[in-house]
Amino acid sequence: TTDFDFSHLATRFRELAFLNSGLKIVLSDERKEKKEEFQYFGGLQEFVKWLNKTKEAIHKPIYFKKQTDSTIVEVAVQYNLGYQENIFGFVNTINTVEGGTHIVGFKTALTRVINDYAKKQNVMKAESLTGDDVREGLTAVISIKIPEPQFEGQTKTKLGNSEIKGVVDSISMSALQEFFEENQRRTYPLAVLG
Repeated sequence: TTDFDFSHLATRFRELAFLNSGLKIVLSDERKEKKEEFQYFGGLQEFVKWLNKTKEAIHKPIYFKKQTDSTIVEVAVQYNLGYQENIFGFVNTINTVEGGTHIVGFKTALTRVINDYAKKQNVMKAESLTGDDVREGLTAVISIKIPEPQFEGQTKTKLGNSEIKGVVDSISMSALQEFFEENQRRTYPLAVLG
């Protein structure tokens, strides 16, 4: 007998609806007359807000989507007043719970951009922030679409394409630098730096 787990399916359908802005998915369990609909027009921006719903966010989500050759990189970032880092990665809508090269590329870019910006704004002296420092209170969703993903790990939920690290790093660095430059008068990076 096949027995469906409603909450497990709801979690996955919610992810798919966030990852595919505007897509409507209806989950209905006729045995228990239970029904849930998932549709989010805000895509990843709504996803990070939903992930932060029980936390105190300190700014609106930072969002960018860029394509280079056949790779699409879409990212939403929002900091909250908590201490925990929550980074979720997806490749072709597959949840890469073990991370992978796309997550490494994003983390590298984020750390470098915040350090560069802090030095440029004279917020820091000679020492640099570590990756752990800049990711404290971070909620981020990194979704990429690539033609031939190579998954690793026991459960095949870790992206192994080595070239993707550089692609995500480059796109994220450029987009985050642009965001900070355009929003200098706001307190986004300064709030992040404490």
